[in-house]
Amino acid sequence: MVHDDTVISANGLRKVFGRGRSEHVAVHGASFTMTRGRNLGIVGESGSGKSTLARMIMGLERPTAGDVVVCGSDMTRPAHSRSARRERAKLTQMVYQDPFGSLDPRQPVESVLREVLSIHDSGDRSARELRIAELCDLVGLTVAQRSRSPRDLSGGQRQRVAIARALAVEPRLIVLDEAVAALDISIQAQILNLLTDVQDATGTDYLLISHDLAVVSHLTQDVIVLRQGEIVEQGETRVVLEEPQHRYTRVLRDSIPSQRWREPGVLERIALGSDG
Repeated sequence: MVHDDTVISANGLRKVFGRGRSEHVAVHGASFTMTRGRNLGIVGESGSGKSTLARMIMGLERPTAGDVVVCGSDMTRPAHSRSARRERAKLTQMVYQDPFGSLDPRQPVESVLREVLSIHDSGDRSARELRIAELCDLVGLTVAQRSRSPRDLSGGQRQRVAIARALAVEPRLIVLDEAVAALDISIQAQILNLLTDVQDATGTDYLLISHDLAVVSHLTQDVIVLRQGEIVEQGETRVVLEEPQHRYTRVLRDSIPSQRWREPGVLERIALGSDG
């Protein structure tokens, strides 16, 4: 039974690519739930199945077996009609690792947001312009930056544009797929603090895909550990990272160059440039 506070309910998700000798099981038997108000992290090394699992959650990849329901909507069923695709977009949006690759490098920021709002019939022209200004204020983009194209912005500013675009349709869930991995550590901390502020303002929940346990520790309350497509450990983020039960989780934790991510306030000091 799926309760009203359940954001994601996944049961026995399996994804197989290829056939015969070329068959590859990317995700095998993944079952978990995510509840409202508790951000969920999915961690694991490259090739562990994190992004494949995220794509099934968003309905971008059809499972070989199993099912996944997001906010009461069955994401294993294809969204064929335009209206169905728009409704699905209002459920989930994704922020990718490479903001430059996910944005038109020649399209001004205001135009990026205007296009999304037009597709979703978000009011008249005046209402859309007000919404664009609201979104830019929310993610910390200045008036001057709004008229620039992504190629004229820094990496952190581009990611702010990507976050604003994801927020434009007021989704119930935002999937952050290594969303700060391409940024240097001081900009990472600024974006993480921004995401926290945005969540406080909008109530949107986050599903975080990451190999970086410091980032996961900062932004999530619950975590899933994936190894070769299988969930080997899951639970509260603090408990799993501080007292891992599975050997693979311990290896992930111990591979972090510094264990200072555990110390309270470290990321905040980095964001302010005072943690040299």
